[in-house]
Amino acid sequence: MSDWTDELPEAAKAFLENRRLDEVECIISDLPGIARGKAVPASKFARQKYFHLPDSIFFQTITGDWGEAADENEGFIERDMILKPDMSTATAAPWTGDWTLQIIHDAYDRKDRPVGCAPRNVLKRVCALYEAQGWQPVVAPEMEFFLVARNIDPAKSIEPMMGRSGRPAAARQAYSMTAVDEFGPVIDDIYDFAEAQGFEIDGITQEGGAGQLEINLRHGDPVKLADEVFYFKRLIREAALRHNCFATFMAKPIADEPGSAMHIHHSVLDMETGKSIFTGPAGGETDAFFNFIAGLQVHMPAALAVMAPYVNSYRRYVKDHAAPINLEWGRDNRTTGIRIPLSSPDSRRVENRIAGMDCNPYLGIAASLACGYLGMMQELRPTKQFKGDAYEGEGDIPRVLGQALDLFDASKELHDVLGPEFARVYSIVKRTEYEEFLQVISPWEREHLLLNV
Repeated sequence: MSDWTDELPEAAKAFLENRRLDEVECIISDLPGIARGKAVPASKFARQKYFHLPDSIFFQTITGDWGEAADENEGFIERDMILKPDMSTATAAPWTGDWTLQIIHDAYDRKDRPVGCAPRNVLKRVCALYEAQGWQPVVAPEMEFFLVARNIDPAKSIEPMMGRSGRPAAARQAYSMTAVDEFGPVIDDIYDFAEAQGFEIDGITQEGGAGQLEINLRHGDPVKLADEVFYFKRLIREAALRHNCFATFMAKPIADEPGSAMHIHHSVLDMETGKSIFTGPAGGETDAFFNFIAGLQVHMPAALAVMAPYVNSYRRYVKDHAAPINLEWGRDNRTTGIRIPLSSPDSRRVENRIAGMDCNPYLGIAASLACGYLGMMQELRPTKQFKGDAYEGEGDIPRVLGQALDLFDASKELHDVLGPEFARVYSIVKRTEYEEFLQVISPWEREHLLLNV
């Protein structure tokens, strides 16, 4: 094995111990969060310092169509980007038939500048703004997803998977260990794959939906945690396929079941002291803590198009259905969009319960951090703490993607934090996608309008 393997993380070294590395998957996240890239023989990877992909991978919609997001002066020429490996992200691909590593790459232009619309670069940009203030952002994502029966017909409704007992997974079984046991073989593979990749799972629980699970990750650096969610989505899908089912991260895959969120817990440390800026010397809550909450309240409506990126995302926001419809904040209150969990003063954090699991993890975390950053920089003050059932009030977030995109386009403050080039490209691609959806005639329209209007 060549010298470059000396740079590998310990988990990757352990995976390859006494084995011959066959292949390296050089990957990067596109806007939806799909892994794009190339698979190359290990011997070739040892000789290359970078590789090329066209910038058009960031102009593609989820359907494979294209948004007209190329540079206006050059046109759609699909200019090559320079993709450089981040060796700290090297990890196993344990489901492959040979010995394969995956390595996340960062995208640069010909002048060695980060490509502004690359999702990982967007998150790095936001983290750099925090660091310029002497702040270190810390996040802990929670991943909800469904294990469902194999579905190869888009016209057919999605159904829960068949459990170990031979019965379909049942709903309303939140936190049931028996329900978790139904998916034992899939969960065993998830644990095995995660261990091979060097990832630490904080816990797996059964959620309220039929076949719905949640994985919690330990808190840490936002880019590192986004990398893990990016990798986890792939490994969970691969584990499910081994057991004749699908794993889906759709926000609302089954009509009458709860949706899947990516709750994001936030805290911010002072880089000099290592202590939370949300907690004062006597353990009390600081201005920065309340400013961060207010930033989420004020700027999240404009950021929602990033945290809830598809038409299906807005089907999750249903009153009394385990998803927030408001931007109220409360202590240990799961009906509010912004929750302050029970914790010690040193572990004080703010939980954003709005983001959907269908969002790109780099972009969802970046948008959430951007809102909190703006709140602290603008010294915003939140509304009064909400007590009681927040579902009793009216919703105050956009209900459809088109409305969310209008708010996103109008928010120059958010564009300045996430990056103007990203904001331009993202809006064009999502509006192209939305137009594609509007051209589709749904079964509801055919059933109720065909003969009745």
